[in-house]
Amino acid sequence: MRTIVALPGDGIGKIVLPEAIRLLNAAGFKANYVYADIGWDFWCNEGNPLPQRTIDLIKEHKIALFGAITSKPNSEAQKELSPQLQNKGLVYFSPIVALRQIFNLDVCIRPCISFKGNPLNFIRKNINGSYDEPQINTVIFRQNTEGLYAGVEWTNPPKQVRDAFETHPRMKYFKDVPSEELAISTRIVTKKASEKIIRAAFEYARKFNYKNVTLCEKPNVLRETSGMMLKIAKEISKDYPEISLWDTNIDAQMMWLTKNPEDYGVIVAENMFGDIISDGFAGLIGGLGFACSANLGDKVAIFEPTHGSAPKYAELNPSIVNPIAMFLSSVMMLEHIGEFHIANKIRNAIAKVVEEGKVRSYDMLKLKGGKDVFEKGACSTEEMTNAVINNL
Repeated sequence: MRTIVALPGDGIGKIVLPEAIRLLNAAGFKANYVYADIGWDFWCNEGNPLPQRTIDLIKEHKIALFGAITSKPNSEAQKELSPQLQNKGLVYFSPIVALRQIFNLDVCIRPCISFKGNPLNFIRKNINGSYDEPQINTVIFRQNTEGLYAGVEWTNPPKQVRDAFETHPRMKYFKDVPSEELAISTRIVTKKASEKIIRAAFEYARKFNYKNVTLCEKPNVLRETSGMMLKIAKEISKDYPEISLWDTNIDAQMMWLTKNPEDYGVIVAENMFGDIISDGFAGLIGGLGFACSANLGDKVAIFEPTHGSAPKYAELNPSIVNPIAMFLSSVMMLEHIGEFHIANKIRNAIAKVVEEGKVRSYDMLKLKGGKDVFEKGACSTEEMTNAVINNL
């Protein structure tokens, strides 16, 4: 029997992950779940939000389901450390970013596929005053370990760093800025990682019959990093003659998001641009309550909803949060390990609940979150899980 490492994390992660496991059990997926420590409590009490014992468990079992994480700027994080840990040089880091780098989870897949009947789906006004609701079926491939999120940055850069940067002619615009008033962040893109994510995008498009792959970057300004990715994409596309290669600038793509979103199949981008565009497309299919993702490496895979820990909702009892993003992340896990029958069973059950519209979470009813949402017809987290289980 397969063992899955369960990483509840913080806030609503501790709510939606157990509900997903309850659904997986009901759908007939047989597995052992080993709960592991990760998140804000472990930062505050141990000075490490990602203990080595958790890394060891993931290394052993290879597959993990992740709930949500609380991240704060390092200055705030320092204030919440236990008194005995303060002033010891500890630095806060995002544990999910660390996991991506430790296990080289360099391929992030974020499907943005709309469910029929979801009241949050994007609709578009036609010239005659009528409306249509395009079917969104876009999958974003985000390079997950490099780019602007690689973490190579400095505030008040040391002399050797500044000297190195000042060999670039563009640094002349900052020559009079004192180092203590300067922050530098790098965007690092490598050929190997770019080739891997772009080829993964084309392979996915071929496997699931998507007609186009769009590279969403900014090569007219970021000439070296985006330029490298565009050059690689053009070369790789020659191996997939049946698939069109499109390229768009990230800013223009966000403008076009609501113009013709149904035209885009697979989109591939660097880390930050992939983060931006995937959240943009998620907004067209219901928001973060429906946004799932997979972080894939050669040996380890971690599946997570893309929403945050939403601490203001975590203490509400009963819980109001929408667990569907967590459910869909679990479906991605099932597909990754070849459990396609159970994956389809769960996805179809979710689709039926959404289309019937009898059970809807507060976000699906376009309500502001709070304990009064039940009076207005919203279901609890548990009731949404029950509804999906009843439709299996």
